[in-house]
Amino acid sequence: VSDLQEEGKNAINAPMNPSTVDIHPEDTLLEENEERTMIDPNSKEDPKFKELIKVLIDWINDVLVEERIIVKQLEEDLYDGQVLQKLLEKLADRKLNVAEVTQSEIGQKQKLQTVLEAVHDLLRPHGWTIKWNIDSIHGKNLISILHLLVALAMHFRAPIRLPEHVSVQVVVVRKREGLLQTTHVTEELTTTTELVTFSLKRDAFDTLFDHAPDKLSVVKKSLITFVNKHLNKLNLEVTELETQFADGVYLVLLMGLLEDYFVPLHNFYLTPESFDQKVHNVSFAFELMQDGGLKKPKARPEDVVNLDLKSTLRVLYNLFTKYKNIE
Repeated sequence: VSDLQEEGKNAINAPMNPSTVDIHPEDTLLEENEERTMIDPNSKEDPKFKELIKVLIDWINDVLVEERIIVKQLEEDLYDGQVLQKLLEKLADRKLNVAEVTQSEIGQKQKLQTVLEAVHDLLRPHGWTIKWNIDSIHGKNLISILHLLVALAMHFRAPIRLPEHVSVQVVVVRKREGLLQTTHVTEELTTTTELVTFSLKRDAFDTLFDHAPDKLSVVKKSLITFVNKHLNKLNLEVTELETQFADGVYLVLLMGLLEDYFVPLHNFYLTPESFDQKVHNVSFAFELMQDGGLKKPKARPEDVVNLDLKSTLRVLYNLFTKYKNIE
């Protein structure tokens, strides 16, 4: 074992691969042509990588709060399929036919197979690329687990904001002709959340944010003038688009003013306190927009609540294009 450890360290510390990676004994005990992957330690310290893990852990714990399940470490808590089963059942609102508790490796893999088959049945029709399997999840491969969770979060439109463009350096150790060879590859975990989720074509606001930020203030000023022309009738005034529409109250009231009707107060939360209440308000405003003949907004209610300016601007601009001539 010590010889293999030394061999592994020499392979990784070879002149062509100057970066150092700690190799564990089990990582060097490979069969011929077998390979093992490890995340480069430097990547683990990347703030965006850490944020991605934290956001996903918080999301899982939020979904499973009624199950009294608390996840602290993704690799250690998700590998046996127990938490994944509960998570999928909650998200998809369906019961999986699996044993509740399984201690043996065979039982754990059987559970994982059932859970992952259910996941694949949900994701494949929507064009998701499956970047994980039973062995990688059960083997506590963090990259595979993250790919799986990101896909689930996006598919079920989780009320979270995933950090965009998160990549990690992965060290691949492979045994060939009795020698360990290492290569470094970049693994992309998230791209642009919005584009992956909705497969949207880029629109004017993408171009505005990327190439003409100086014109952004002009657009914001025009939209503020438009919304205040109507909200002033209720003695309300907007100065910050991204924050003042985030709870959905002004959006609901604005729709009533534009369509000339009173929105019963029991239909929405006038003073929302929780995230869910704010999402309810924005979703309700979206329904009113569709009732008024507008297309379903491209933005997600969760993104508006999460203070995503681009999403809020898209929603308000749709209103502006239809109602700009209304007094």
